[in-house]
Amino acid sequence: MDINTVRQRLYDYVRVAEEKKLKAIYTMLEGDINAAINPFEDKDFMAELNKRSNEMKSGKVKTYTLEETKSMARKKVQSKKVA
Repeated sequence: MDINTVRQRLYDYVRVAEEKKLKAIYTMLEGDINAAINPFEDKDFMAELNKRSNEMKSGKVKTYTLEETKSMARKKVQSKKVA
């Protein structure tokens, strides 16, 4: 079954499902729904974001400016053209 068919069948089911079943489905998917709507309310996302931010601030990981990134990309493209 292709994904569009799955989406349509779920949509059709949700429109007519009993309240109890809807609440059960929502409870199972609530975390994913909230993360999709607002990722900043997702505790795992925020923990990862904070970890990466702290690593950057402490110098633990190397970061690059936009100009450095563009320069590296241009050099990489040029080296591919030469080869």
